[in-house]
Amino acid sequence: MSEIAERTLAEELSELLGSGCVSVEPATIAEHSADKWFASHAPDVVVFAECTEDVSRLLKFCCARGIPLTPRGSGVGYVGGCVPLRGGVALSLARMNRILEINNEDGVAVVQPGVITGELQAAVKERGMMYPPDPASLKECSLGGNIATNAGGPRCLKYGVTRHYVLGLEVVLADGTVMRTGGRCHKNKTGFDLIGMFVGSEGMLGVVTEAILRLIPHPESRATISTGFGKFIEAAAAVQAVLGSGFHPAALEIADKFTLEAARDYLGEGVVPDGEAHLMIELDGHAESVALESAKLMALLKSRGALSMELADTEAGCERLWGLRREFSYSLRATGLTKLNEDVVVPRGRLVDLVNFAEELQMECGMPIACFGHAGDGNIHVNIMVKDIETDEGRARSDEVLDRLFRQVLEWDGVISGEHGIGIAKKRWFAAAVGDVSVDVHLRLKRALDPGNILNPDKFLARASE
Repeated sequence: MSEIAERTLAEELSELLGSGCVSVEPATIAEHSADKWFASHAPDVVVFAECTEDVSRLLKFCCARGIPLTPRGSGVGYVGGCVPLRGGVALSLARMNRILEINNEDGVAVVQPGVITGELQAAVKERGMMYPPDPASLKECSLGGNIATNAGGPRCLKYGVTRHYVLGLEVVLADGTVMRTGGRCHKNKTGFDLIGMFVGSEGMLGVVTEAILRLIPHPESRATISTGFGKFIEAAAAVQAVLGSGFHPAALEIADKFTLEAARDYLGEGVVPDGEAHLMIELDGHAESVALESAKLMALLKSRGALSMELADTEAGCERLWGLRREFSYSLRATGLTKLNEDVVVPRGRLVDLVNFAEELQMECGMPIACFGHAGDGNIHVNIMVKDIETDEGRARSDEVLDRLFRQVLEWDGVISGEHGIGIAKKRWFAAAVGDVSVDVHLRLKRALDPGNILNPDKFLARASE
């Protein structure tokens, strides 16, 4: 758009929504141009919605004029999902950040999309309840973003992902129509699963403005075991031994040598256990059962060759150990290399195969590859560490490595994303991952709900406008 057109759009939106909701300030535009992936594109204007009516009026306006609109949560995604590739309006839901209700009797929380995940967890815990989904970025990420990507986290092993906790949604469709689907009931088979369609839709089918989330009773006790192993393959084999011995941990996390070395450089030697691999295991439940299982599990880990073990059985102690896990991404970014965080998933029986493949790929491509993540469900974050990705050569080399990684994962009946989504980072591989018929069904849904293709265009359904 020309400079005059930008001012005109901002003026029109200010008249529609109020000047306090609209910004074309350079710093605000820059902040809303990217997420944690390396790509960026400036919107023409940023709108801060404060209520559902704001979102509805804005979408009616954009739909009538064919103006692209990219919804945005906290902007901490890894796939460029909220990059406004066609400019237009970047819609921030950050100001819609109220917890509207916590109801123990119904086992629900009603929230706006800008609520930070960790803040909801803390609020419901005070009431003796638990909201289990726990992305590593829980102190930063918003629930609306979690819903848009079907976010996961370490506790997925026992408790499942975001989709399993969404009972109801208020969604504003592309034409500004407000729809409510689902409700407060924990069981509901009335019509199609529209909730499931919107959870994970990456802002391309509608904008979530309110969610009813399922809560469960908070476990009485928890314990975390931090374990060092000499080699990654030994730690991966220990994962299978744990799960094959009747244990059902809340979380079971793994990390490799490069990840641990980066953490030692970033956090200090004393924070990271010895060895070239690390397992983090969490148990929860009643205090007596947690204590008994912890003792049995530590004996099993020792028999599998663990070099060191540390047990935390208090809330503060567990959070201290988890602090290391939550710093892995920041430690890798501190190396100065660009971190392409690929959240691939393989059948759990392929975990050791994935580890071996990543080591071989690292040797062949000459790029460091850091592996860590959710070993219990096969969702390993394979981080390609790239130098000079802004150059054509750096990008071409990284794409070749990603080609090989994704091809191998798909050959093993795995998937190319477990929790981050596809966005623009993985759209090149989307068709191969789901098949032509599935792509066509995606496109039909997109065209039915957003015929003008204004909602988050040019992401993995870029063909929708063809």
